[in-house]
Amino acid sequence: MKNSGKKRIIKDYEKLPQDIKEQIKLVYPYGFSENLIKFKNMANENVSALPFETDDTIYLVRMDVQKAKQIILDDDDYDDAGNLKQDIKEQYEDEYSDLDYLD
Repeated sequence: MKNSGKKRIIKDYEKLPQDIKEQIKLVYPYGFSENLIKFKNMANENVSALPFETDDTIYLVRMDVQKAKQIILDDDDYDDAGNLKQDIKEQYEDEYSDLDYLD
């Protein structure tokens, strides 16, 4: 991620607004665990997170591999193989088609 002057937010997945969660699903339709990055937080602790960027904000969604897999297992928008269901994907694509950063 480049230094773009965007707001940077580190947040737990559960605390994200629903629309951001849906957009994240479009960017990561095959799950989150393979896309985690690692960094040191302000307390110099190793942390992993899922990066997601909008026009004005860079989100780092706190989760480890185990949590990433559990989120997908618990989410009805994903099938048993951990892939975003096609009808859900199409619904979200229609809903967010005007957002350039999802291209």
